[in-house]
Amino acid sequence: MSSNAPLRGWKILVPRGGSFGNDVAEAVRARGAFPIIAPLINFASPAPQDAPLLMDSLARLAHGEYDWLAVTSATAVDVMHSMNVQVPPTTRIVAAGETTASALIAAGYRVDFAPSHDNSAKGLLVEWPESGRRMPKIRVLWLRSEASKPDFARGLWRRGHKVDSVVAYRSVGVPAAESIRYDMHHSRIKAALVTSGSVAEQLMKQFAPIPDDILLAAIGPRTTKDARAQGLRIDVVARQRSVASLLDGLEWAAAGEPLAETSAIDLRELMELEAEERGLEVRREDIPAVDEERPNTGLIDLP
Repeated sequence: MSSNAPLRGWKILVPRGGSFGNDVAEAVRARGAFPIIAPLINFASPAPQDAPLLMDSLARLAHGEYDWLAVTSATAVDVMHSMNVQVPPTTRIVAAGETTASALIAAGYRVDFAPSHDNSAKGLLVEWPESGRRMPKIRVLWLRSEASKPDFARGLWRRGHKVDSVVAYRSVGVPAAESIRYDMHHSRIKAALVTSGSVAEQLMKQFAPIPDDILLAAIGPRTTKDARAQGLRIDVVARQRSVASLLDGLEWAAAGEPLAETSAIDLRELMELEAEERGLEVRREDIPAVDEERPNTGLIDLP
């Protein structure tokens, strides 16, 4: 790159708090930039009817009754950290979503598996070896949002695995301070990190229209897709599900480096799974080999 610190002096919006937000802020400072921490989403306790099942499931988890713990959002990690959830060594942890694996590690948990391509519930079912139809049956605890779609649990059930699908939290938006709204509207903030679809939703609700000279950097292709579905513009896409890769993307943009080509994602297994869930038959040769929704349209997409 043309500069050793292309982000020096930049103000970068970090849209999450907690241990993950603090670690991101430290990574931003290490690049010479100033983190502006503004948690745009938080969690609320589950509804009264869901709370007893959560407590019972966490007790079973601590006693080693599950083979796997499935964590599909960074907010679920916040809940685990706030409740001091104990995961025994005999229970492995599977993470989905670009932010979730990083959040687990930041909170002191391990990650035994995370998908490398489509970081969604369906993508996780495609790539997670132990979830296969012909694999030994496993018992899974899924800590989820009240609003989560049931695709992940249904996929495991259809394959004969045992899943306890437990509501751990409800997501709520958190209004940003007036000073941050002012800085966003007047381009005093140079970039904002988009770490999940929920964050994208809040960025749209609280700051739209976002000035074109503020770079919006998404932590991966799945988050990019979710953000665009909300109507949010994305300028930089991190290929790897890590904060380092996300900040690398911003550095390339700040340094004016040539854009890296977008790599293709093999869609065959994912689309076969979707057809199977709908009870449809599909010929493999009819499925495109690459994700045609991700053309190289000027986005920065780093290896």
